[in-house]
Amino acid sequence: MNGLKLPAELREQVEGILDGSVQPAPARHAATVVVLRDHERHGLQAFMLRRVASMAFAPGAYVFPGGSVDPRDGEADLAWSGPAPSEWGTAFNADETLARELVCAAVRETFEETLVLLAGPTGETVVDDTRGEDWEADRQALLDRSLSFGGFLDRRGLVLRSDLLRPWAHWVTPAIEPKRYDTRFFVAGMPEGQRARDVSTEADRVAWVRPAEAAERARAGEWFMLPPTLATLAELAEFETVAGVLAASRDIVVQEPHAEIIDGEPYLVLPEESAHHYPRG
Repeated sequence: MNGLKLPAELREQVEGILDGSVQPAPARHAATVVVLRDHERHGLQAFMLRRVASMAFAPGAYVFPGGSVDPRDGEADLAWSGPAPSEWGTAFNADETLARELVCAAVRETFEETLVLLAGPTGETVVDDTRGEDWEADRQALLDRSLSFGGFLDRRGLVLRSDLLRPWAHWVTPAIEPKRYDTRFFVAGMPEGQRARDVSTEADRVAWVRPAEAAERARAGEWFMLPPTLATLAELAEFETVAGVLAASRDIVVQEPHAEIIDGEPYLVLPEESAHHYPRG
């Protein structure tokens, strides 16, 4: 049985969702990016953050950079290079506007949380360093939403590099959760010259880690992770290089765990495609 046992006090809520008397919270569109690098000694590594214990959603969990879509992420006049929004929409089963928002959110959130910026002065170049007070001022303006992502790129004369991203997965938070996200997962290689940094106030620890090692730590109970994170790491553990990951062909199917009552106990049942990556409950 592909299920994770839930606390007994959630049984009533699970039953309410199952019989329709409890309405699930709406799921907000979000994007997350697995930033990868090739390490001389350790091989393929992913950048991860541990969410602070005070966060309302997934406190203490190891995650990838990402967050909710800002409505202004859909601004159509920003400079764009690489696959068009329509192509991203095909990959993620989204209309063109949402696809544009998701790609922009992916790049914006990655910059906000790590200072890694998938953009450059031209469609063939990338910013080589994002350290300094001026970059930090822009990051803060993006965080407090006094500056839109399109405005940020325009002011700096930068082009969004959608060709540096690849679509990877699509997960929806279970209906049992009070905060829910409809999240598209992207992968990207670390741009040469840039450094991922611990700048997010939502995280109390960051780490470059081999996907297989991170997955093993989660299975051993050392690192807390949500099922989508662990499933993604387990998939990435099959690759040896960033180039291998970026060249992978992906058929993206929506995955949404759901709650059930099994033998009188509440369980979270995982999608069959990813359940084998997670410790059995």
